[in-house]
Amino acid sequence: MQRFVPARAFFEPAAFDYPLGRKLYDRLKAMKVPVELTGSHNRVTGLPGKTAGEAYREAKRTLVVGLRKSAAFATCKPSAHYQLPLNTSCPGMCEYCYLATTLGRRPYLRVYVNIGDVLAKARTYIEERAPQITVFEGAATSDPIPTEYLTGLLKETIEFFGRQPLGRFRFVTKHDDITPLLAADHNGHTRFRFSLNATAVIDRYEHRTPGLDERLAAAAKAAGAGYPLGFIIAPVFHYPGWREDYDGLFRSLAAALPEAAGSDLTFEFITHRFTKRAKANILAVFPETGLPLDEEERKYKFGQFGYGKYVYEAEAVRELKEFMQEQVAAHFPAAKIEYFV
Repeated sequence: MQRFVPARAFFEPAAFDYPLGRKLYDRLKAMKVPVELTGSHNRVTGLPGKTAGEAYREAKRTLVVGLRKSAAFATCKPSAHYQLPLNTSCPGMCEYCYLATTLGRRPYLRVYVNIGDVLAKARTYIEERAPQITVFEGAATSDPIPTEYLTGLLKETIEFFGRQPLGRFRFVTKHDDITPLLAADHNGHTRFRFSLNATAVIDRYEHRTPGLDERLAAAAKAAGAGYPLGFIIAPVFHYPGWREDYDGLFRSLAAALPEAAGSDLTFEFITHRFTKRAKANILAVFPETGLPLDEEERKYKFGQFGYGKYVYEAEAVRELKEFMQEQVAAHFPAAKIEYFV
């Protein structure tokens, strides 16, 4: 486990009006992290980096502390009803990251200190949909674990939802620094999900992230703490040897989890895809990437967020889907596949 320590931090002045903002400032100064002020967490300038790759890497080492000002929560299909905005981005350097489309080439990390406002808005959404259950996704544009040891935002959110009869929370991570969350009073209302992939994919494309064994060990700890578990296998790649590699993933997963975890387990599968903007950003940051980005080998599909993407042809998708369904049925017969896209 290697914790994220920012190389620099920026604060919106209003962040100091909140206890968490003052706590973060004191903590970062004690860690000897250089701190500056910024007018807006959305427009941070002056980061180092002469090339696109350097700028990207430095952004991933930058923490910005601000306020979540937007009143409305974005929807979050197909995984939840709404996104719950706790933070943005992560320090990982995954070459395929879908945030290359939305965050661009300077994906600095943002955390929002007005957690009370955010959770109050979540309560409003819950009340509006009563008596139905309302589900919130806490990692739609981020991995919330790397900054959790600094902020405590995730634990506070988990315990908030533990008190909500009609509210449920879910988030996903590639990281294993989860000890602070194991004692949280979650009441079974938070689904603790991990993003996994075949070892060959992790080793080749997922830089600055824990390996498969570390993630599986963390998942076993979360299961031991009583959390319902979930796994996102994403992106699923179709390449020579993919069957053997993903078979190995499922065997490792089955060996790592306690048997009881299989009684309330979900899987989500997302096949590899890319947009034109993501491809341009990826090639700028990772010019030697081995990612399959040949548009001629893909099918163009218009997406729900207003832009198109290049996806696998139907036959490749069919093969991947059938194989993953077989693996889940063989190793975790009680598990639910939430979607395959």
